[in-house]
Amino acid sequence: MTHDDTIIALATPSGAGAIAVVRISGKDAIHICSRSFKSVSGKDLNKQKTHTIHLGHIIDNDRTIDEVLVSVFKTPNSYTGENVVEVSSHGSPYIQQEIIQLFLRNGCRMATAGEFTLRAFLNGKLDLSQAEAVADLISSDNEASHQIAMQQMRGGFSSEIAKLREELLNFASLIELELDFAEEDVEFADRKAFKDLIERISFVLKRLIDSFAVGNVIKNGIPVAIVGEPNVGKSTLLNALLNEERAIVSEIAGTTRDTIEDEISIGGIGFRFIDTAGIRETKDVVESIGIKKTFEKIDQSQVVIYLFDASKSIDLLDDVLLEIGKIKNKYPQKPLFILSNKIDQLDNMQLKTLQATIPEVKLLSAKTGIGVDELTDSLLNLINTGALRNNETIVTNARHYDALLKAFEEIQKVKHGLESGLSGDLLAIDIRQALYHFGEITGEITNDDLLGNIFANFCIGK
Repeated sequence: MTHDDTIIALATPSGAGAIAVVRISGKDAIHICSRSFKSVSGKDLNKQKTHTIHLGHIIDNDRTIDEVLVSVFKTPNSYTGENVVEVSSHGSPYIQQEIIQLFLRNGCRMATAGEFTLRAFLNGKLDLSQAEAVADLISSDNEASHQIAMQQMRGGFSSEIAKLREELLNFASLIELELDFAEEDVEFADRKAFKDLIERISFVLKRLIDSFAVGNVIKNGIPVAIVGEPNVGKSTLLNALLNEERAIVSEIAGTTRDTIEDEISIGGIGFRFIDTAGIRETKDVVESIGIKKTFEKIDQSQVVIYLFDASKSIDLLDDVLLEIGKIKNKYPQKPLFILSNKIDQLDNMQLKTLQATIPEVKLLSAKTGIGVDELTDSLLNLINTGALRNNETIVTNARHYDALLKAFEEIQKVKHGLESGLSGDLLAIDIRQALYHFGEITGEITNDDLLGNIFANFCIGK
């Protein structure tokens, strides 16, 4: 696809609103807009300075479509690096479409998903990891994911990778130079300094790779399955966590026939709570389907909350221990929180018996709110937010993670080659591969298929 024409798209969400912004980018953007824009002060839009705003009307022949504000950004000082015009109109869907259709007739083309940001990348305004951070910023729905996206968009991650790549490239050049003087048997690259660099690169790559576990959780949230027998208060707990009546609460066992999901932010981290159908033997076909889905949701979750009714189970704690054992055996790697609900209905002696029998139990009354804050604190403690607090680089993108793994593998080959006295020509091969994977992250190495896959996930108009 050509990228030297002029593109247009609605930059604000579709539908009615107070205002709408239509964005145009390309070498003819200002000229195309000027043909249909009549300034209230009679200004010629083509002669205006960059980063200026002008009041006027969009005119189609003798028909006035709307009174608008037109913002002018001239190359190279714009988001895309091209001439950019943004038309701010009233938010009527009819007005939006009339303006867009008018400019399409005058020489614009509808932008594809992410094409404005793609042009920013192609024109050197952003590197590839920064461009991807734009999409992450738009989709961020909690404080932590917003913080990471902002850091990456400002170049925190890419600058760290670029610095390592530059240092490695310098050594690679010296080793390549040695190959030209192979007969003289000289070494231009200090092997000790090179080994120190490889150790430092390995350390940084390992830290970035390890950060993906936290980054993926921050970006996508943590799915938490709430399980237990029918009518123990799972839906009440979900409502207490969400602070709203999201799930139907009833004294009738089996009220929840399907899984109910909702997400909240705890300490800036997104948690997706899944209220499942109660697990029990039943002949009800619909309820049986719900119970089957319960086990599927446990498989998909990262954390399991097992809830039981303390008021009914105090004399049946052996049965509770049996159920806890089943979950631990089936999902040994998943964090398990054991919650005893309705503790407000127990006396002190019963509470002591409960805690002595199940030492890891957390006491809860979902109806009155007792123990809910302690539960949210415990969930937050599952996440290592130290790196986030220290403003360290955290990897959230699966593509970056894959490239880092491949780069780390090649760096380990280089390290092994240095230790075993491998010849310079063979070392150079592994170094080139490591440099290739570094370049994949920031966009020094790319292809049309990769760019297509990345920017296809953007929204139209960005």
